Amino acid sequence: MGWLGQARRLCHWGPLVALAVVAVCSATAMADAALWYWPLDTAGGSVNFIMLLNWTVMILYNYFSAMFVGPGYVPLGWTPEKSQDCLYLQYCKVCQSYKAPRSHHCRKCNRCVMKMDHHCPWINNCCGYQNHASFTLFLLLAPLGCIHASFIFVMTMYTQLYNRISFGWSSVKIDMSAAKRDPRPIIPFGLSAFAASLFALGLALGTTIAVGMLFIIQMKVILTNKTSIESWIEEKAKDRIQYYQTGEIFIFPYDMGSKWKNFKQVFTWSGVPEGDGLDWPVRDGCHPYSLTIEQLKQKADKRIRSVRYRAVEDYSGVCCPVTKGVKTFFTTPCTEEPRIALSKGDLILATRGLKHWMYGEKILDSAADGGIRERGWFPRKCVEKCQYDSETDQPVDGEKKNR
Repeated sequence: MGWLGQARRLCHWGPLVALAVVAVCSATAMADAALWYWPLDTAGGSVNFIMLLNWTVMILYNYFSAMFVGPGYVPLGWTPEKSQDCLYLQYCKVCQSYKAPRSHHCRKCNRCVMKMDHHCPWINNCCGYQNHASFTLFLLLAPLGCIHASFIFVMTMYTQLYNRISFGWSSVKIDMSAAKRDPRPIIPFGLSAFAASLFALGLALGTTIAVGMLFIIQMKVILTNKTSIESWIEEKAKDRIQYYQTGEIFIFPYDMGSKWKNFKQVFTWSGVPEGDGLDWPVRDGCHPYSLTIEQLKQKADKRIRSVRYRAVEDYSGVCCPVTKGVKTFFTTPCTEEPRIALSKGDLILATRGLKHWMYGEKILDSAADGGIRERGWFPRKCVEKCQYDSETDQPVDGEKKNR
């Protein structure tokens, strides 16, 4: 992708919001630091200000690295070295290539991503093989920087209010026009400055909680050498084995058996992750394609357990439909997965469902099993089960968990 394409990546609500939060918190913290602990007077003030600048630089460096370096993509037309290995891999019709182990096709990026973890709207890019380390470091540094900034906000508001309070016999007055105990005006601190500091404090605390939780989730999967998608595949493998009572034992093949070894698969001193993103070492006793074989089994199981539905109401494809009921409106799936528009009479193969929503594939060409399909969520009340379908007795995958 050229520089113009990279610039377009910034023109998305995710990066714009993320960078706005960083800018507001950093600029307000620097201004407040000058009020609370003037950096040119003491060594402590200088260290405090330099640390604040350092947090901002490191956060932005890792953020832009995760965004612009990208996850790394499977080469178009890629095939394994041994032709017989193609039996263990899925084929991507969009990229015209086989999906390498641990890779998945991203509908947002429209490419097969190496070791794909998820598509992150905040960086408007996928998190995967090449940028997993920088993305995780961003998730660590952002809360740490926000904690430091929050401390500065609190101390600034406390000291500035204290210097403006006048105690009388029967009342307490706050004069925001000037400080009473500090005659040297460095930066004006009025009511608007107080409101800005309070607003930035709320942003910093919210970012600390939200991003900190994401960091914990990422570290859990990294220490087991998994991705978020692979954790979900492992959970579905257990569900498939339990559902069919096959007696199989699925062992995740990429866990090296040591948290430190798993950690080094992502974080290296050079900053370049181990391997080439296409071939991965597996633990002893595991087949090199254990995970992809399990994915093929789950794909076949998905076709077996899918249920055919027919649309009985039109649905425009909006995220939160007002006309489909209050419960449908407020229980819309919290995901960036698409919604599919329905017209009365459309046929849909549902593969999973929630109480008021279902996910499936709209059959646009029902003449053949390999017809073109459009995937997405749709309201459950807009469809009814086809009674003539031979597979209608099968439960929709996920229903038994959600009911």
